[in-house]
This record gives sequence, C-alpha cells and structure tokens, in this order.
Amino acid sequence: MIYKNAYIFTEDGTFVHGWFSVKEGLFEHIGQGFCEMEGIDLEGSKVIPGLIDVHGHGNSGYDFSTCDLEGLKVMTRYLAANGVTTVTPASMTMPIEVLERAYSNALALHKERDGARVAGINMEGPYFSYGKRGAQHPDYLKKPDFEEFKRLYDGCEGLIKIACVAPELEGAMDFIEKAKDLCTVSIAHTECTYDIAREAIVKGATQLTHLFNGMPSLHHRNPGPIAAGAEKKQVYAELICDGIHVHPSVIRMAFKMFPGRIILISDSLAGCGMGDGEYDLGGQKVFINGPRATLENGTIAGSVSNLFQMMRNAIKFGIPEKYAITAATINPARQIGMDDQLGSIRVGKIADYVVCDDELNIKEVFVEGNPIEES
Repeated sequence: MIYKNAYIFTEDGTFVHGWFSVKEGLFEHIGQGFCEMEGIDLEGSKVIPGLIDVHGHGNSGYDFSTCDLEGLKVMTRYLAANGVTTVTPASMTMPIEVLERAYSNALALHKERDGARVAGINMEGPYFSYGKRGAQHPDYLKKPDFEEFKRLYDGCEGLIKIACVAPELEGAMDFIEKAKDLCTVSIAHTECTYDIAREAIVKGATQLTHLFNGMPSLHHRNPGPIAAGAEKKQVYAELICDGIHVHPSVIRMAFKMFPGRIILISDSLAGCGMGDGEYDLGGQKVFINGPRATLENGTIAGSVSNLFQMMRNAIKFGIPEKYAITAATINPARQIGMDDQLGSIRVGKIADYVVCDDELNIKEVFVEGNPIEES
C-alpha cells in the first residue's frame, strides 16, 4: 500500500514532504516530494512514528499488576487508539506471586498482540527505599534480590526490559552489575546521594525513573542522582509531562539537562481514560479528582493522561516539536533495545505510525500497517 502527500517525521527531527509504502507490516519504500503512483492521498497530514510508552500502569479501569488478560487487552486497545503502538506496562511493588501472574498475562499478549504490542515489562519495584516509596505499597518493599529477579525474568521468557532499583539498598550494586546484562537498569524511588548514584551508573544503571519524582531534589551542595545522571551521556531520564508531577519550567530545564536523552512516559493509572472516582493501583486505593490522582494520604500517585497527551503537553510547555516526538518514540525504543525495529519511520522498520493534523491531533493510527479502530 502506498501513502502519499504526507509530511513524514524523519530521524533528524524534521518533517519532509513525501510518500511511503508498506508491505507485510514493514516500511518498504520512503520517498520525498510528490508521488505519481496510485495510492492513498494523506492530504498534507503529518505522519509520526507510533509512540512507545515504557512506563504506564493502567487505563480504562484496569491496573496491569492486578488485572487479568482480558483487562490487559482492554488497556492495549485503548493505547493503540490513542497513538501508543508499543508498551512495556509497569508493575508495582507487590507480592512476587502477584507479579508472576501479571507477567504471565504480559507474555501471553506479547505473543498474540491485541491493540498496542506488549514489547516488554517495566519492573517498578519492589527494590525501593521506604522514604521515597511514593505510591508504592510499603508492606512489600524489600532489598534487591537478583535470584528472585532472575526467576521472574526467566518465567516471562526475558520480557522484563527495565528493572528499577534504589542503589543505596544493601545488595543493590551487585544487583545492578548482574541485571544490566539482561535489561536496562533504572535508578528509582531512591534516597541515594550523588556519589552512590555515580557508582550505580558505573556498575551499569542507564536510566532515571520519572525524573524529579521519587528521588532527592537537585540541590547545589547535595546534587543527588539527578546531577549524577545528567553528567553521563549513557543515562536517559523518564519524564512525566502532565504539569502536575513536574512544573513546565522544570520540564524545559530537564530537556536541557538531558539533551536527546529524555523519555516521555505516561505513568498512567487505571483511571486514565475514565473520570473522577476511586481506582486501584498495585493494591492501594487511588482517588482521581480532575487531572490529579492521589493516595488516601494525599501522595501524588501517577497520572490520568496517556503518552500522546504527555507529548502534546510537552510541546504546549515550550519543548520544540522534534524533541517532544523523539522523546516519545526513538528514545524509549533505545532503552528497551528495539530501536532497530521501532521508533522511527525508516525502510525495514515495523510500520507503526500515526497520521495527524498540523496540531498533532490524531486522525488515524496504524500498527504494522493496519489501521486501528477507535475504542
């Protein structure tokens, strides 16, 4: 199938007028300018890669950690309809048997696909600091245990793409050194100092989970993990752009601190795509009131926005379009080791893309070259 008269988002971050063809789920040809061949006229629409959310907990009333396979399918259909074509759902700090069930569901959907593809799992917990636990369940926090992690990893056939850990905990450095050979290791829910974060990065940590949240603030005498990550070019930083977790001014600062290394995430909850009310997050009650989600004690607990909304927010907050799109496509693809298949519009890559108007409102979503119907 040939699609023409489109403005295609390129790997250098610009929109170029041209055309492309799709065959057997892959981009077959990409050309510039007008196309004389028969094909579908996209009427000057923008075409961007399908978005990749490496950190979202739920939507549509379902939470990844606790829902069944059918609930996970509802989640992935919602994501696909909203421009997110690949996801690594994030688990919460829960008992290991609960995680095993959730990971089994992810593996089943990884093999059959329904809506957005489940490309992996983001293991957010249970190896976290009590003091920076945020919305993680305090009863299930524990010290890093690589053998336990490896059993989970093997049980889901290596589907864990990101493992989160607080590096100041006993055994964390050994965990990082071993886990980094299997997946991306992300510094998260931590009280660590700058020096400990630096050591964790030397050991192999290459990501910061939801930058500014669940970690010490950046301070001029005690810079903490934020400064340690910003200094190292191999370290990427997740960022929640709902305007609640991080102020727009700090969002602009983050893009400058981590040039080309920001990963936009949704950190979405079961209430994403729903309305005000009470929902579940990893076995805890979450209350949504407008754009804000909190635990019973008032702790901010994830977001109610999907990744496409986060990307558009970033642009609204002053991030240039090319950086916002890149942060939601190729950057997350790199962190889950799939940038050779996903994250940009290039010959030979999987044909996941979103057709948008000039303001990046979604007109149509395609996964492996097939249109997704609205859910």
